[in-house]
Amino acid sequence: MSQRVLITAGATGIGREFVRAFAANGARVYVCDIDSNALDALASEVKGLVTGICDNSRRSDIEAMVPAAAQALSGLDVLINNAGIAGPTASVEQLDPDEWDKVININLTGTFNVTRLAIPYLKKSSAPSIIIISSAAGRFGFPNRSAYAASKWGLIGLTKTLSRELGEFNIRVNAILPGPVAGDRIERVIAARAQLAERSLEEERALAVSLLSLQRLVDPKDIAALAVFLASDAGKSISGQMLPIDNDAQGC
Repeated sequence: MSQRVLITAGATGIGREFVRAFAANGARVYVCDIDSNALDALASEVKGLVTGICDNSRRSDIEAMVPAAAQALSGLDVLINNAGIAGPTASVEQLDPDEWDKVININLTGTFNVTRLAIPYLKKSSAPSIIIISSAAGRFGFPNRSAYAASKWGLIGLTKTLSRELGEFNIRVNAILPGPVAGDRIERVIAARAQLAERSLEEERALAVSLLSLQRLVDPKDIAALAVFLASDAGKSISGQMLPIDNDAQGC
């Protein structure tokens, strides 16, 4: 039977590559996002895709979305927790507390709410898997990005705890920790960091790449391929793991 996969924030960026990769592997996919236009565009590309609007900062949206996804797919086998925002670039001393709350609410609390609601459906699956998208910032300090880093470290703790809680139900739980990923999002982060450090975009981009031993940004397609592997039978003995895919990042 085809895998039944729920992907949050899957209309663009890394999430879109998750959708493409799982669909290409024969999975039935439900993808939610806040961008209706991007969802429509993706649905026109990926045959059989089911879409829904969901704001990961709103518990009421999540509480409606997860049952709708399970109903549309006739159950759940795989949950990809991809929703998250980069947040502000500022020192802790200067960080707006409301901005801190926003990042934690979407990245960490939103992931918690999606997962807790998906667990009853995953328990009914013969091969259930949860994949949480953390970050290289979940294992390094990340100057001037405290809210983002704290949320991604929090996702590590959530992953480890879920793996221990859910093992008896054969639910595997792993986290993927991407480094700087090629795309619009890293360009916005680089621009903010350049402005704060009073460096040019070229200087800041070169600095980001210099921290990677492979000297290149991560291809989002490679992250999607890792997720497909983890959710497959080939990954059946992998759980509770933090899997960096960061071109050997030495810091952030």
